[in-house]
Formats: sequence, C-alpha cells, structure tokens
Amino acid sequence: MTDKPDPVDKPALLHREESTTPDLVERSQRLVDAMNAGDIDAAMNLYASDVVVEGAMQTLEGRGAVRGWTQDWRDAFDEFELTAEEVRDLGNCVTFGVSISRGRPRGGAGWVQFRHGVVNTWVDGVVGRSTFYLDIDEARAAAERLAQERG
Repeated sequence: MTDKPDPVDKPALLHREESTTPDLVERSQRLVDAMNAGDIDAAMNLYASDVVVEGAMQTLEGRGAVRGWTQDWRDAFDEFELTAEEVRDLGNCVTFGVSISRGRPRGGAGWVQFRHGVVNTWVDGVVGRSTFYLDIDEARAAAERLAQERG
C-alpha cells in the first residue's frame, strides 16, 4: 500500500494546469463582435498601441491610424456586417482567419461583399500585427509559415 495519490482517482492534481495564455480565437471573435456593434473603441482595445496592419494597398502603423481607417470604413456604409467564417489558433501567438465583409454603401440600394484571409500575431493578448489577404490560400500558407518560424 502507498500513500501516493492514484493518478486515475486524482487526475486534476496531476494533469490540470491553468493556462495564462488568452484564448486567441475568443479574442478574435470579440473583435468581430465589436465591429458589428459599431463599437470602434472596444475593437481598438484588442490592438497594441503600436499595431501594424497591412493590406493589399496600404500599411497602417499605430492604433490611431487603424482607428481612423476603421471609422472611415464603417462610415462608408449604411449597413455593415463582418462574419468570421473560420478562425484558428496556430500556436506561437499566431491566428489565421477567413472573414466576409458585407455592406450596403451609404445612399446605395445594393450590397457589396468580399471574402479575405487575415493573419494576426498577438502580443500580451492584443494584436501586434495584422495582415489581410485577398487570396485565402496565400493567407493560410503565410500563417502556417509564421507560426512555425515563431516556434
């Protein structure tokens, strides 16, 4: 007979460890939810003060620049919605997502829509860098490479 706990009877003592890493998929969804609610302040709280956002046509540096661009983008639509089709935590503080942006331009009757990939690197629970891609496969490959390089 032994005084040691049986791992089968007490798995929580031996196997459970509280994570100090934030749930990056959940944080990504909070960003989408804030955008859909038109809560730019809540969305910006999920970006580092020195965030860099890259797209096909421009690079924004700093939360203020991202905030201004985001507000202008939202203001261009009478109705707007963002849907996260897929979000995956690839490890090493890298997430990959596929989103659909859909909106009715201000004063217009029709809707526009585009699907894009996004690769985020996270620092201390906020986005440090975000890169948008029109080619989903290119985004996925870039995210997987980045996660591997950071490992």
